[in-house]
Amino acid sequence: MTGITRWWWVRHAPVIGVDGVIYGCEDIPCDTSDGERFTSLAAILPADAVWLTSNLSRTRDTAAAIFAAGMAGAGPRIEPDLAEQNFGRWQGRRWADVKSIGDPVYDAFWRAPAVTAPPGGESFADLIARVDAAIARLTREHAGSDIVAVAHGGTVRAAVAVALGLPPINALAVKVDTLSLTRLDHIPDGPEAGRLGGGWRVVGVNMPVVLPFER
Repeated sequence: MTGITRWWWVRHAPVIGVDGVIYGCEDIPCDTSDGERFTSLAAILPADAVWLTSNLSRTRDTAAAIFAAGMAGAGPRIEPDLAEQNFGRWQGRRWADVKSIGDPVYDAFWRAPAVTAPPGGESFADLIARVDAAIARLTREHAGSDIVAVAHGGTVRAAVAVALGLPPINALAVKVDTLSLTRLDHIPDGPEAGRLGGGWRVVGVNMPVVLPFER
């Protein structure tokens, strides 16, 4: 088959000091000290790929660490539509604090976490729609290329939901570790799926970046 677009999704490095905090699309630092994993990513990821990050520093710093570990090619382009879910007025607060103040949306959120938006934020279903539109646009723009996207756990879950046609609540069950790799291939002449058309091949989800690596 020709014209296959290969998406290589990398979740950013571990974040720092946010245990129990709802950080969503807040800009918080990450820990890029695990040189071995960055060296492995630099060896695994394809040369001459299109590189993308979200607008948040933890993805940009992760991409920079991969390049510093020996990755060849041009630097990343910032795509704000690949940012993490926006938790609105809950961001920066602890889950326990949101519960204790009696926010009326809190109980509704946990009854239907995939489709309920925090106050001033977006639901996970909204995130999937945002990421779906970005994937369609970027796949058309870079058809037949390798695309490396350094993004977030929610963003990668959304991409898997798009590829598999998962309902939002099912996609929330997808585990995405920091510095893991998820490979999704778009096949333009495959069965129709999503707003992009064509079909998807899921090569791997939440794969550890250890050598040797089976492509």
